Amino acid sequence: MGHYAKVVDNLVTKVIVAKAEFFDGFVDDSPGEWIKTSYNTVGGKHHTQDEEGIWTESADQSKALRKNFAGCGYTYDRERDAFIPPKPYTSWVLNDDTCLWEAPVDYPDDGEVYAWNETITNWTLVTKDPE
Repeated sequence: MGHYAKVVDNLVTKVIVAKAEFFDGFVDDSPGEWIKTSYNTVGGKHHTQDEEGIWTESADQSKALRKNFAGCGYTYDRERDAFIPPKPYTSWVLNDDTCLWEAPVDYPDDGEVYAWNETITNWTLVTKDPE
């Protein structure tokens, strides 16, 4: 079994799980094409999950496929052979290596929780509820 994305005009419209043989006899005369995607690929890296549910980078990176697992609303970039998620904010830029969007300012590394504020194009501390 594998995951396949239906791509119409470079936009992912659906993702299904099927055996490759399914497409041999499958009649789909709707526009677009089915492109294989990997559930375990994020940012160009293949990952595996252990018995405890912890995800780690796979030793075998040959299984990494099309930079990211496709999702509805993602675009498929043929030149990069990559699925790219929707751009979350106007100011964010695409990382060419991972095909993921990144903020123009690094996320603070102080243990606090922040949310992106597009108005000031920076991270804003999320206030905690009083206890």
